[in-house]
Amino acid sequence: MSGRPLASIITLGCKLNLADSEAVARDLVAAGYRVVDRVVEADAYVVNTCSVTHVADQKSRRLIRSVRRINPAAAVAVTGCFPRSAGDDAMRALGADVVFGTRQADRAKFLDFLAARGSRLTVDPSPVPAALHTRAFIKAQEGCNDVCAFCIVPRTRGREESRTIDAVAADIERVSASGAREAVITGTQLGAWGRDLSPALAPHHLISGILERVEIPRIRFSSLQPQDITPELLALWQDPRLMPQFHLALQSGSDRILASMRRRYTAAGFLDAAARIRAAVPGAAITTDVIAGFPGETGAEFEETLALCRAVRFARVHCFPYSQRARTAASRHPEQVPHLQRQERMARLLGLAGELHADFLASRSGETRPVLWESSREIDGEELCFGYTDNYAGVYATGAGLADRILPATLGKPFRDGLRGEVAS
Repeated sequence: MSGRPLASIITLGCKLNLADSEAVARDLVAAGYRVVDRVVEADAYVVNTCSVTHVADQKSRRLIRSVRRINPAAAVAVTGCFPRSAGDDAMRALGADVVFGTRQADRAKFLDFLAARGSRLTVDPSPVPAALHTRAFIKAQEGCNDVCAFCIVPRTRGREESRTIDAVAADIERVSASGAREAVITGTQLGAWGRDLSPALAPHHLISGILERVEIPRIRFSSLQPQDITPELLALWQDPRLMPQFHLALQSGSDRILASMRRRYTAAGFLDAAARIRAAVPGAAITTDVIAGFPGETGAEFEETLALCRAVRFARVHCFPYSQRARTAASRHPEQVPHLQRQERMARLLGLAGELHADFLASRSGETRPVLWESSREIDGEELCFGYTDNYAGVYATGAGLADRILPATLGKPFRDGLRGEVAS
């Protein structure tokens, strides 16, 4: 049996949290730990929390309490957004030994804490290294200066801070050397990358710099806003290493609600950005986030949101009912939408999201596209391999030895949350 201590990292929330957790995992592996990304009996736990909604807060609380119960002698660390919204004392009351932030210096403090505490080896299961996933999440930017009316993230993530191109590229090279085949570039407000640098830069500088420095075969840029979709940025998608998927956060299709949210675009601007993406990158998938029941939203304005979703033909829609967050402008809005109405609108939005995703998958049927095969799954007694196409359609196929390889597949009928595929010979 190995003498190395075991750390369990459990992640809630967004792609940025996944990037942070993978960075912590790499630090722990370098410090001599074995790392898993699931709840097991371990010597140390890292709970990477989310606080974007009340539901996320509740999940974070439950998870901290549960890992403390699993091994009362373990070191329990809490990071992410929840400590910044609820406070460090609240985290310690839930069972945390240490609370640390989301920046590199904070991770160093956490490692110092573990070193001072010493290892308490208790178990030795067979772990899946969280640092060696086929798809790796890489943080390029932290913080947000745009104070949207509904969002607590500027308070939990702080002011904008861009990482250098060299630092991002170095992280990609490290995960590539460990076996990752795709890097997902992420940030709190990724479209703001570079505007805090001197001289100021823009996201297309980051992407072009990454392409010049790394050789990983797939790069996915996780989230932008319509105003970020510039000709300079779209021109870079001529490089086949950039995946034809764009995540544009919509939130609402009503201009009045967008203004009340303090978003920096209009419905027409959003439609224009989507049209320019489709013209420049044929076959691209466009995914989005939408909030149902923002304060002051009328039934007619919600219908505008549904109509815009249909017009764009989103591949995926991440749906959220409005969640009232303390210390945000929207929480003080005098026209809060009643809870029942929010839930009814959420149900309609989820229904439309399902229809749009099914339409996207059906439109891909018959195509042959490259798939990054990630994992094996047993479904109804059949051993299948699962992966994603370049434009983020999930694919299930039979075949041995596919995992961690990029191979083309001919896409067939809908299956589960994706499509059946046949690996091209």
